[in-house]
Amino acid sequence: MNYPEGYNPPKLPENPPRILLMTSQYFLLGEVLAALNRLEVPCRLLDFGTKEMDLDTFVTTVRDTLNDFKPDFVLTVNHLGVDHEGVLAKLLDEADIPLASWFVDSPFLILDTYRNLTGCRTALFTWDVDTVAPLADFGFDTVHHLPLGCDATRFVPGDRSVPDEWRARVSFVGNSMKTKTERRFVAAQPSFSLVEASFDLAEEFVEAKERTARAFIARVRPDLSAELNAIEPGRKLAYETYITWLATCLYRRDCIARTMPFNPLLVGDKGWTELFKHVKGWRYHKELSYYDDLPSFYPVSEINFNCTSRQMKGAVNQRVFDVPCCGAFLLTDDRMGLEDLFEPGTEVIAYRTKDEIPELLERYLADPQARQRIADAGRRRVLAEHTYDHRMASLIEHMRATFG
Repeated sequence: MNYPEGYNPPKLPENPPRILLMTSQYFLLGEVLAALNRLEVPCRLLDFGTKEMDLDTFVTTVRDTLNDFKPDFVLTVNHLGVDHEGVLAKLLDEADIPLASWFVDSPFLILDTYRNLTGCRTALFTWDVDTVAPLADFGFDTVHHLPLGCDATRFVPGDRSVPDEWRARVSFVGNSMKTKTERRFVAAQPSFSLVEASFDLAEEFVEAKERTARAFIARVRPDLSAELNAIEPGRKLAYETYITWLATCLYRRDCIARTMPFNPLLVGDKGWTELFKHVKGWRYHKELSYYDDLPSFYPVSEINFNCTSRQMKGAVNQRVFDVPCCGAFLLTDDRMGLEDLFEPGTEVIAYRTKDEIPELLERYLADPQARQRIADAGRRRVLAEHTYDHRMASLIEHMRATFG
């Protein structure tokens, strides 16, 4: 494997564990699998796909794989591949095989639908440092902070031949959340009182101290909280997700509105064309391929703008690692724990309030040397500490220390 110059490979024990990767959607498993292969860790992927599977087939498939591969532990992302009824937990408990589950989304929008959560020896890893303590309250003995990372073999600097429409002074890559939010609204089937309160709740939740929409609603509207607790759990979760995603939609709209004087390029879903249909001067581009396009796209923007989803209060998203890894400049929102990953002002530039956005854009558009200096420093930090190889090495170390 030809690693990038400056890459600091993590160290692994002489006898690395055998890891069974399990999923029902191939989300982030590509990066995890590639990292484990680079680290020469014995691993196998068991992908159930999105098709329904009867109980007997599920049990037989899992047992046969465990007996054949003999993993030291099972690894999932966002609990994908773990059944909601708790059958896998029982099978792993019988085989005395630990489970590691890495959450790279809000665990509180996921775990409520699972039974027998602690039915086997389980370690949770979460990208959001603010969720470590609350996850312990679910009954998990082992919870660790594990941020996202970057595949440094894909996101590399360099001159590329790209379409002219990709070039921009300021760009943003991301989902408007408009359509996703609307679908959660339909799934929630909210009452009139819940509908009436929705926008006020979402706007307040943007800056609220609570980690979850559930806790926030319980504080500011206990009457609505009681109403939510009385409805079917699936609808309740859908409404809480709706408020969370609507907050993200409103927050991103307001942040990106501050970039409009700089004629930004917005890359993502069609929701952007609806949110800014009355605004002139900006450009829209349909979604780009994460693997095939973004490593070439980021370097041809003078400033890559970022505003993080409201569904995590203490996490940074993928762009914070990917953009500097390919030698490009990023302006992002300040997040809890960001200073633990990068040195502010030297390796990353962050705005603390939305009103700071125009001034920072103007300053760094006028200073290409500063942009490059910060981008180079950010890339050095990613290569030294924030690749998926580093994340897998850390996860393995925690699993070995906890379960032997």
